[in-house]
Amino acid sequence: MSLTKAKLSTDTKLERIAWLSRQDSSKVFGSLMHHFNEESLKRCYYQLDSGKAVGIDGVNKKAYGANFGENLKKLVANMKRMAYRPGTIRQVAIPKEGQSGQRLLGISNFEDKIVQKMMQKVLESIYEPIFLDCSYGFRTGRSCHSALKELRHHLDTRPVTTVIDIDLENFFGTIDHKELVKILQIKIKDKRFIRYIVRMLKSGILANGELSVSEEGAVQGSICSPVIANVFAHYVIDLWFEETVKTHCKGETRLFRYSDDCVACCEFAEDALRIRTALAKRLAKYKLKLHEEKTKLVNFKKGSNNFFDFLGFTFYWGVTRAGNKVPKIKTEGKRLRLKLKKVNNWAKEVRNKYPLKEIWDKFCVKLQGHIRYYGVSFNFMRVNEFIVQTTRIMFKWLNRRSQKKSFSWDKFQLFLESNPLPKALIYHKLF
Repeated sequence: MSLTKAKLSTDTKLERIAWLSRQDSSKVFGSLMHHFNEESLKRCYYQLDSGKAVGIDGVNKKAYGANFGENLKKLVANMKRMAYRPGTIRQVAIPKEGQSGQRLLGISNFEDKIVQKMMQKVLESIYEPIFLDCSYGFRTGRSCHSALKELRHHLDTRPVTTVIDIDLENFFGTIDHKELVKILQIKIKDKRFIRYIVRMLKSGILANGELSVSEEGAVQGSICSPVIANVFAHYVIDLWFEETVKTHCKGETRLFRYSDDCVACCEFAEDALRIRTALAKRLAKYKLKLHEEKTKLVNFKKGSNNFFDFLGFTFYWGVTRAGNKVPKIKTEGKRLRLKLKKVNNWAKEVRNKYPLKEIWDKFCVKLQGHIRYYGVSFNFMRVNEFIVQTTRIMFKWLNRRSQKKSFSWDKFQLFLESNPLPKALIYHKLF
């Protein structure tokens, strides 16, 4: 079967699942494993990025594809007779984007990534139609900028006095496997599919030469983890907030959640206090925890001097040119400082490793990525400030490529004219 026909056939089957789920939110699915066939897994293979890091077996996409037909037939045969077992996950630590500390990521073997990709597709087909509007993370057509725009609009147009800045402590790492399985079994009755989900969760993590297997956690970096986390949060947080919390509040309340980053807007302060207390109990029921020090109630009445952070931005009350008070956002100060530090460390490290042109091109790519994310309404000045400060950092370290200074400031300005930097732009309008 050609790749185009395989695409149409696989997509049609998945669209059918999504249609059934959309028509009936209580619809259960008893047979899913037949979707893991040569046709669908072949499509998953071609969708995977060949440049990603390899797992502990050292096999990359090219190596796996060298004997692709036989490898795929063997994989499907093993899955049919329940003989397939995911390999151990290699754990790596990377710096948190815009934050201090490190993030632990898991890297699966390439064959496991193929299976995970198909699991992701099946799970998204089942659950995407029933996810609520308050959920934005890792969903098609919904992004962090969608969440920012909707949150700002709500603050500007609805009666909000208090915002609950919610911080979940190690959400991905504390998802309890037994509780997750119970939640999945609400809609999925295919025991073989559930068993493979469990095997994936318990495949083990290799870190610093030591193998560990846990009863909790969805490994960040796994293709399946985002949708699994969204399913868990949908039942534990979103549905509870929509069906229980709202019915017990005196005023209007609304939740905004991007993965594990959440805020709740409340019309009355007493509602916010009750929600904060009830949320801790609700999470404890599913073995999750609030970060007590970081979770706080913010008085955010119109015109107040208070602020809160969400998705790397700080929300605060500002004034328009016409003198009207409106909610505005800017790059979170802590993230700005950490990103400047990160650029400084990078420039120091690479200044003698590559030719000047290559360093400058890499710097421009990094700068463009920052502008595209933080280039939102009201944030032009902070984005421009980042460009100015990182340019000074580059001037400093490019002058230390040798004992003799490479640039005077005037000479550096001529270099900038010939090699212009990306300009600060508003890529995302929030109103």
